[in-house]
Amino acid sequence: QVQLVESGGGLVQAGGSLRLSCAASGRTFSRYAMGWFRQAPGKEREFVAAISWSGGSTDYADSVKGRFTISRSKDKNTSYLQMNSLKPEDTAVYYCATALRLGVFEKATDYWGQGTQITVSS
Repeated sequence: QVQLVESGGGLVQAGGSLRLSCAASGRTFSRYAMGWFRQAPGKEREFVAAISWSGGSTDYADSVKGRFTISRSKDKNTSYLQMNSLKPEDTAVYYCATALRLGVFEKATDYWGQGTQITVSS
């Protein structure tokens, strides 16, 4: 059983920054990629960013490239999503997720957190 707990969500003005954290437990002896999806009301869930176990490889949706940065802690159990230059269209519930490898992250996610709300005001 794997648990993912997101934190850091909230309300921010357009152009501002937030950092999300995702703490993973129950998978301490396995290598896994971590990343983020988001879903706005009335829209399909979309991929945001992901990072490999080593942290050496990352992947970003075109909509967030240059603005968001994904990283993970030295102990590999926490993923961070630094979000800069936030736009109203970034408003969504953000979900942390894991997958066996970065290369299959978008199609083979196996665990999800419960989500954290990000609201960007205009």
